[in-house]
Amino acid sequence: MKNIFFLCFLISVELFSQGTELHVKQGSKNHVEFISDAPFGKFSGVTDNIDGYLYWEGNNYTTNSSLYFEVDLKTLDTGIGLRNRHMRENYLHTDKFPDASFKGKITNVTPAAQGSFNVDAEGEMFIHGVTKNIKISGLLTKFGNSDYSIKTNFNIKLSSYKIDIPSIMMVKLSEVIELQLNFNLLAVNKTEGKK
Repeated sequence: MKNIFFLCFLISVELFSQGTELHVKQGSKNHVEFISDAPFGKFSGVTDNIDGYLYWEGNNYTTNSSLYFEVDLKTLDTGIGLRNRHMRENYLHTDKFPDASFKGKITNVTPAAQGSFNVDAEGEMFIHGVTKNIKISGLLTKFGNSDYSIKTNFNIKLSSYKIDIPSIMMVKLSEVIELQLNFNLLAVNKTEGKK
């Protein structure tokens, strides 16, 4: 009887301690966009080149949670080739700082619509060689057993990351940039490694 109880205990501990790990689903409709206000309208750049993971243990998204996402800044597209080159070479310096990333943890979760949760996270944002502690909020939605999506948007100040404010046709853009991310994740086996 003791052996059966001990076996059941071990199984329950293993089930309880199992983690859920999601990786960004490559080839899906991922969307990352930065938007800046300008006197002549909005200016933006987009890419679908995002990678990363989200991890938590048990049934609570905040338990030992860990997340990491990075965007390839060399692939940002403003719609005009020459403008892309100026942005990458003169402002983002993608030869030295090719990626922007966020590394942190989930701090709070509240239910939203069916299958969706409002999620707060805090961590370190790395852009242009500068790391800043920030808090962001987003919407995590589960589809079926293994598919998820994340939507989030938040603002950053270019000066906080030592980025000169870009000028387009001699007109400076806003110092505050809005970042919009909408991307998909897929659950993977627990045995696969995290970044």
